[in-house]
Amino acid sequence: CNPSPTTEAAKRFPWLANVTLYGCLFAGGDLVHQLMAQRERLDWKHTRNVAIVAISFQGNFNYFWLRALERRFPGKSAGMVFRKLLLDQSFASPLATSVFYTGVSFLEGKEDIFEDWREKFFNTWKTGLMYWPFMQFLNFVLMPLHMRTAFMGCCAFLWATFLCFSRQNGDGTAGVALVGDDRYNDNI
Repeated sequence: CNPSPTTEAAKRFPWLANVTLYGCLFAGGDLVHQLMAQRERLDWKHTRNVAIVAISFQGNFNYFWLRALERRFPGKSAGMVFRKLLLDQSFASPLATSVFYTGVSFLEGKEDIFEDWREKFFNTWKTGLMYWPFMQFLNFVLMPLHMRTAFMGCCAFLWATFLCFSRQNGDGTAGVALVGDDRYNDNI
């Protein structure tokens, strides 16, 4: 069986393939959020800002982070996977969430770039604990190293939709995002 051209490109240019895919999927999450909000016009500047943060930090950080975890804790044994999950959720997840909230606020020229972070970070991190450990478990157990950032990008597509909702209208909790509460509908 011959590998697909996409698989070959990911093996040949793993950094470029993974970071590009991650950034595009993350930005796609913002577009889905906007479409779900049924806005009259898409805010392409916001999508651009999300893409800049996703490509410049999120994708790059995850690419090198996942490789560092694998070097330090090689393999798929229960102990190694548990260590990777623990470090990922205690270090990488809070950092990535912080950079998202502050980075997009910075690019939008907000006077207080830490406002969203202060108001939503802890709720968002707790919400992520319901999603990311399972996704990362699948990533660490099933995916080859050269595809892990791309797999995270696929998972991040849904996560980015949630983050964009939370940043613009939510409070960082899954409950508000899932029920589409009135505060959200009033702000559209």
